[in-house]
Amino acid sequence: MSEFLLNQYLWIKSAHLIFVIAWMAGMMYLPRLFVYHHQSEKGGEAERMLTQMERRLLKGIINPSMVAVWVLGILMLWANPDFLGNGWFHVKLTLVLAISAIHGFYASARRKFEAGERPRTDKFWRIMNEVPFLALIVIVVMVIIKPF
Repeated sequence: MSEFLLNQYLWIKSAHLIFVIAWMAGMMYLPRLFVYHHQSEKGGEAERMLTQMERRLLKGIINPSMVAVWVLGILMLWANPDFLGNGWFHVKLTLVLAISAIHGFYASARRKFEAGERPRTDKFWRIMNEVPFLALIVIVVMVIIKPF
């Protein structure tokens, strides 16, 4: 299996990167929808539309993309277990775990919005809109430059 993974490594890595992009796009868009949701009229048409958009984005793009990122990342690690000995990989993995936790936080917030609640504030969601991107910047630097 390891030889197969090494032979297919660049394909796996390419797919991993494609799904990272999809996951991060969704992770940056969902909090923006939460901002709009906060600003919408309770019980109004915009709120209904935003609830539907949030659900579709999470279930149709963000969730499947995160699963693919993890599966493909594990396959790459299986093919190249030496990564485990590198400091840059530990930083990357820690940040991916943090983004995954944020993903769970977003999913919980989406369910609250769907139930008619308005968790946090629109200002909070504007700030949360930037968090995955900041983590992504550090991850990209770790993977490309490998400073540790």
